[in-house]
Amino acid sequence: MAGFLMEAFDQSQKDKVAMASEFADMPALRGKDYGKTKMRYPDYVETKSGLQYKDLRVGSGASPKMGETVVVDWDGYTIGYYGRIFEARNKTKGGSFEGGDKDFYKFVLGSNQVIPAFEEAVASMSLGGVRRIIVPPELGYPDNDFNKSGPRPTTFSGQRALDFVLKNQGLIDKTLLFDIELIKIMPT
Repeated sequence: MAGFLMEAFDQSQKDKVAMASEFADMPALRGKDYGKTKMRYPDYVETKSGLQYKDLRVGSGASPKMGETVVVDWDGYTIGYYGRIFEARNKTKGGSFEGGDKDFYKFVLGSNQVIPAFEEAVASMSLGGVRRIIVPPELGYPDNDFNKSGPRPTTFSGQRALDFVLKNQGLIDKTLLFDIELIKIMPT
C-alpha cells in the first residue's frame, strides 16, 4: 500500500511539473524579454557600445573636446514603461511638471559626471545639434540609481517615475530615451 501511495505521490508531482512547464512558455510574451534583450531601431545609428542615436537636427558649430564644459538642454523618457516623461526641460508637460524655465544642464566632458550614454552622445555632437538617444541599461544609471550620475530629474514626480523604472526588479524595461540639444561649449 505504501508503495502505491508513493507512486501516486510521484505521479502527482510529475503532473504538477508538466502543468507548470505548459504555462512557462507564454506565446504572448515570447520575444519580449523586458529589459534583457536589446531592441534595434532601424533608423538609428548604433555605436560599438550599444548606444543608438538619431540626429533630429545636425548642428553647424564645433564639436566639444574632452575637458570642456558643455551646456545642454534635455528631456528624458522611459521607453519600456509607456514612454513616460521623467524630465521635461524648459517645457511644460502636464500638471506634474510645473514651474517656469529651468536652468540648462552643464557638465565637463570626460569627467564621468554623467551616464556613459549621455557623455558618448554629446562628445560626437556639433554645437546647435539635437540628438535623440536610446540608452540600454548598461549605459544608463550605475546600480540603477540616478543619484550616482547625472543627468537627474529636477522634479519630484520625475524622480519618482525614473526611480520606479530603475528600482523595479519585475518586467519593466530599463531602456531610456533622451533628447539632447547642445547649446554651448565652454573651453577650459
